[in-house]
Amino acid sequence: MQTRVGALVMTERRETHIRDRSSMAARITVCQRPDGSFEILVNEAGRDLLVQELQRLDKTWDHFHLDHFDEPELVDATEVQLANIRYNNGDKVFQHGKVLLRPDDWDAEYFPQVLGSATTPEG
Repeated sequence: MQTRVGALVMTERRETHIRDRSSMAARITVCQRPDGSFEILVNEAGRDLLVQELQRLDKTWDHFHLDHFDEPELVDATEVQLANIRYNNGDKVFQHGKVLLRPDDWDAEYFPQVLGSATTPEG
């Protein structure tokens, strides 16, 4: 009986934790580290929002914006609201950006040079 009560308490805590996570606002921080590397740091809600926006991309809706606006009236002017607080000293936090879908047939027509090796940088 004690084990069963313990399991019930554990389940209640777990459900509360999941509920707390879903009520958190999306937090997405895009930054460049001092060594030049690029990072996207997300909480669970931020991950879900990015995945949702990526999955919506198609040839008729080929991009979405990521922005940080301090003005409350502009917060809804972007598809993805970015956080502007850095995680680490020296990080350069980006406040505006765009994610674009680039179908291969478009790139074949307009930017054929990018269809070569994806690992070889071209000047």
